[in-house]
Amino acid sequence: MKDQSSNPRPTVLILEDDTDTLKEVTETLSDSGFNALSAENVQSFRALTRGHIIDLFLIDLNLPDGNGLTLARELLSASEVGIIIVSGKTSEIDRVVGLDMGADDNITKPFSPRELLARVQSVLRRTRGSTFPRTTISSGEAIAEFLDWKLDLGSRHLLAKDDRGVELTTAEFDLLNLLN
Repeated sequence: MKDQSSNPRPTVLILEDDTDTLKEVTETLSDSGFNALSAENVQSFRALTRGHIIDLFLIDLNLPDGNGLTLARELLSASEVGIIIVSGKTSEIDRVVGLDMGADDNITKPFSPRELLARVQSVLRRTRGSTFPRTTISSGEAIAEFLDWKLDLGSRHLLAKDDRGVELTTAEFDLLNLLN
């Protein structure tokens, strides 16, 4: 798992099935100092969420293997991470639905790199410190939270919902840390 303090570059995970748009957004963000991760489908998106701490998601609504709104709802139920909905739909109702369900912003394709960067920076200012998976600082160390469990990365302990400690072997901790 990546330690946020050792990498001050915010990590943005982009889920976009259009390869040209995905490449353009990834390059724009990378060239502007972001750690940009890209996924063309929900399966690769989920794999990337298991291996990284994400500061912001850019999620396309229309995906060949899933629904962007459903995915955004799942993410927001597990953290307060920033989410920008990306859509080719221009009607007001399409823009409002994502905002109503909890997304921080909505950007309509096509968009300029300058507008994209302004929206990304705005959401990151508002959600500073919110990540997926949710992390908090305890005694100077990160704690990764998932479902009703907390993994204290500093003390290498697993804590249950009632803050009861669960003994872990080194291999068990390493595996949980990797999966989280």
